[in-house]
Amino acid sequence: MRRTERLFHIIQILRSSRSPVTGRALADELEISLRTLYRDMAELMAQRVPITGEAGTGYVLDDAYDMPPLMLTADELEAAALGAAWVATQADPSLARSARDLVAKLSAAIPSELRPIILDAGVKPIATKPPTSDQFDGVILRRAIRSRTKLQLTYKDQSEQLTTRIIWPLFIAYLDKVRYIVAWCESREDYRHFRTDRVHSMEVQSDKYPARRASLIKGWEETIASKRQASK
Repeated sequence: MRRTERLFHIIQILRSSRSPVTGRALADELEISLRTLYRDMAELMAQRVPITGEAGTGYVLDDAYDMPPLMLTADELEAAALGAAWVATQADPSLARSARDLVAKLSAAIPSELRPIILDAGVKPIATKPPTSDQFDGVILRRAIRSRTKLQLTYKDQSEQLTTRIIWPLFIAYLDKVRYIVAWCESREDYRHFRTDRVHSMEVQSDKYPARRASLIKGWEETIASKRQASK
């Protein structure tokens, strides 16, 4: 375990404990010597982490202490790197660029000894097929989802017919290299899934849909569960 990870774990142990934790207990949990533990505690105190300790009693972390937001473990950094790499290959161009920017920002913000983990992570998504391409700007869709704005789609259905729909976009689903817009369709008065590569055009409407997005997503989940149960 790297020293940065140990320091993080020490803080986590202390903040989760309701009573003082002895040096021996900390050393045993981290599988290090007492001498190493004392050096780590001295380093934390030098960094002004509010830890107090008394001989024979143990260490206590001030309840008001708030950890810096980027004290990440190696596993957390690898998870971020894997997620960003996957998004960079599967999402729309704008979101893919944001994923690459995220990696750059993380590498600049974390301690130098952890940078190799995110810049050369030992995890990597492998794509056997290229993702589908869309005829609209993904930023428009994601912005509409966040703001609960209605969209008008010109859409090619399975029979190759173009239809016009007013939808309430809920989220984007990623499945087998294909992206779907999960939405409530005003025309069908039901939930529908629209392949993004079949959307010929997309226009933002002036009004927002009235229902709460979380409630609509819950209704979609219940509908999917009901259909699965009926098919058994």
